[in-house]
Amino acid sequence: MSGPRVRLVVTGDDFGYCPRRDRGMVEAFVAGALSEVSLLVNGAAASSAAQLARRHRIPAGLHANLSEGRPVSLSAGSGASLLGPSGCFLGKTGFREALAAGQVREELRAQLSRFRDLVGREPTHVDGHQHVHVLPGVRQVFAEVLREYGVRYTRVPVERGLHRCEWLEPQLQTFAVALEKDALAAREEFQELGLRCPDAFIGLSTMGKDMSVSRIEAAIDQAVESIQIPEDALKGGRAITLELMAHPGYPSVSPVGGCGEGPDDFSQSWERLHELQTLLDPTLHNFYRQRGIKLCAFEDL
Repeated sequence: MSGPRVRLVVTGDDFGYCPRRDRGMVEAFVAGALSEVSLLVNGAAASSAAQLARRHRIPAGLHANLSEGRPVSLSAGSGASLLGPSGCFLGKTGFREALAAGQVREELRAQLSRFRDLVGREPTHVDGHQHVHVLPGVRQVFAEVLREYGVRYTRVPVERGLHRCEWLEPQLQTFAVALEKDALAAREEFQELGLRCPDAFIGLSTMGKDMSVSRIEAAIDQAVESIQIPEDALKGGRAITLELMAHPGYPSVSPVGGCGEGPDDFSQSWERLHELQTLLDPTLHNFYRQRGIKLCAFEDL
């Protein structure tokens, strides 16, 4: 089928969480199913993951983590408001209730510096673990720090049409609605400070057990149709740009993995392997070819 040129970034989140997850993502990249990874620099396997990225020349961004495990900043102590008594972050919910802009800035800088030490260069992009980077109280600081480090790209997790995805559990629907509001506000602040993002985002409707080839195909088609780009720009060679967020890999096996507290249920789930197998499915790659979709990294947008 003919249509506009499409560049698709398929990002594997949580790189560095554990060696089994990382092995699956490397296999997906080598097979042409992933085009980018987001590295957790406080992950248990961050060092070995960075070595894999260098060895296989995998484009890598930073998966900024302010909600799970132990911080990177050496000055963060158990008394800091972003941390609990154990010295770990407060989790997805607790973090939202205990924002402290100064500590956010300090931890982001520490994680960016740690990324540079591990990978040997600046990240291709920075996004937020559990999407914390779009929250009020974080997004302004986040954008300022990225500009300080010369990072140009980020993720804006707004996925159109989620209300029509009847397979999504109510809890995820509720989370997605709140996330969309924060992400739309964040996009304006990001643009004001010079940060760029793809034209559309996909991934909330295709996580874990909800992922299938047909749902990825439908989400891509819907995203392409929703993007308003002047016809003359498309004729002039302007491609539509998308990001597909994924969490593939071989499931973690306790006690190996995590960000300082061991692997969680999400990482140990069979759904990680399901995502890996779906992204590798030849039917999906045939769809890419038929639609003129080219996988690329953020630095290629």
